[in-house]
Amino acid sequence: MMEKKNKTAKAVIMILIAAAGWGIIGVFSRPLAGIGLNAIQITWLRSMIVAAGMALLLLFRDRSLFRIKLKDLWMFFGTGLLSIVFFNVCYFITIEHTTLAAASILLYTAPCFVMLMSACFFRERITGQKVAALVLAFAGCVLVSGFMGGEITVFAFLTGIGSGFGYALYSIFGKVALKRYHAFTVIFYTFVVASAGLMPFADLPDIISMLAGSRNGIGAGLGLGVISTLIPFIFYTTGLNHVEAGKASVLAFAEPMVAAIAGIMLYQELLQFKNALGIFLIFFAIVLLNIPLGSLFQRFRTKNTDQPL
Repeated sequence: MMEKKNKTAKAVIMILIAAAGWGIIGVFSRPLAGIGLNAIQITWLRSMIVAAGMALLLLFRDRSLFRIKLKDLWMFFGTGLLSIVFFNVCYFITIEHTTLAAASILLYTAPCFVMLMSACFFRERITGQKVAALVLAFAGCVLVSGFMGGEITVFAFLTGIGSGFGYALYSIFGKVALKRYHAFTVIFYTFVVASAGLMPFADLPDIISMLAGSRNGIGAGLGLGVISTLIPFIFYTTGLNHVEAGKASVLAFAEPMVAAIAGIMLYQELLQFKNALGIFLIFFAIVLLNIPLGSLFQRFRTKNTDQPL
């Protein structure tokens, strides 16, 4: 029992580290956008760097991790095409048709989908504690992003919800794949499929030209691929082995919290009261999600029962 708790605690820390890595993605994607790369090209670049990085890691660590069965390819089409490619395309389309704040909030409907699909496919319990943490984290995300209403088209709403659904699918397909394969194998084939799926739309010569003509482009690309994608996915996928998919998706709400803090520290973005409140709500949701309320209630009942009348 103690060993299981220790593994769960380590998994929670891993997922929070992953969220922190995703939270600083803007530090690397902004310079790449600044030299002219579009959203699809940035997504392809990060996918290709992860695939190449994982290939090197598997070559030197354990070549047997390259082996998969052809009948299991559907899992990696799920994580690579249906999740990574689909959610990125939907997300960037949403950004083009509405505000960045609205797009990020719609993206973070993902934990709702994960919780519902996990209940259906993995029989994970939807507890009051999970729902409360989800509501608090989502409210915090709304406040952090600064979205306080405004007009949004039906098309933007649907693509935004699509991005959240696609984002959620990584946790679902990833959970299934982890039952048969090592986390490194899952990550490698996820990004091989993702980069292959994006290749026809990426315009490789254009990417090479822009990176070669920029002083900071290659460094920003490596930072995006390694620090904000490869390392976070290693931590998240490994953590997913020992944490329920629904819980992991809520923990990933630390990403907008880290993004807000990074914006304040690195870009001198103004911290408003609503942003600070949002950060607090996300932090509180993470703490709430990791408090063993069932054990506390059981101890409370036992204590009251043992008291003499």
